[in-house]
Amino acid sequence: MADIQPIIIKRKAAHAGHHGGAWKVAYADFVTAMMALFIVLWLLSASKEVQVTVGGYFRDPRGTSKEVGNNKEGADYVQVKKLDMNKLKDAIFKSIHHMDPQDKLKGHIEITVTEEGLRIELMESANGTFFELGSVQPTPALRSLLQVLATELSSLPNKVSIEGHTDSKPYSAVNAYDNWDLSCDRANAARRLMQEHGMHSDQISQVRGFADQRLRLPAQPLDPSNRRVSLIVQYVVKDGAEQPLPQAITHSGGAEAKK
Repeated sequence: MADIQPIIIKRKAAHAGHHGGAWKVAYADFVTAMMALFIVLWLLSASKEVQVTVGGYFRDPRGTSKEVGNNKEGADYVQVKKLDMNKLKDAIFKSIHHMDPQDKLKGHIEITVTEEGLRIELMESANGTFFELGSVQPTPALRSLLQVLATELSSLPNKVSIEGHTDSKPYSAVNAYDNWDLSCDRANAARRLMQEHGMHSDQISQVRGFADQRLRLPAQPLDPSNRRVSLIVQYVVKDGAEQPLPQAITHSGGAEAKK
């Protein structure tokens, strides 16, 4: 009788094929989530300049706005040109209105586009609006306003010059301190406040005092609006050089203005 070979039937478990690669997808999702977490933690600890440039890239990856994902020293950094100054002016007014919804300071702020750049005039009242009378002590209104302006301007590639002006009323003769000293010291006080709120020292090109030599109202030399601090957002030109500014008593943006 011939041997009968047994028939062996091999069966594969039906569930083996369903879970072969699923863990890979789950692991990839986990790694992606961890990477996103570490990026967020890094951004929270990064400097304000890094946060602005990274945020600018994601808001406008093509680089058509004023904030783009490039370093300020890079050649591709978008320049704020003359035509953009009006947009910057509108943006600043909106930020000021948000800070001062009742527009209490509206009559003391004047913003115009000039040949030098965007000029922001902060004008005094008879009782003092931005500085204590005859003093370099800033008021709470000036502190709040310069915080807003520093936030708006610190993200730009443009240089900023700061000017101090007085009216023609002679300052006290005590210790020979006069309007020249007062105008320089008030401009420097504004510089310090803006740097406290994020503006870099190398963005400030000049701190200048004019005393009463550039009155806002020449026919009314004692008008309180002649006492003012002016911020000039200068144009950025292609070769990287700033447009020339009028000659005046000039101090380095990082040094104290002294007589």
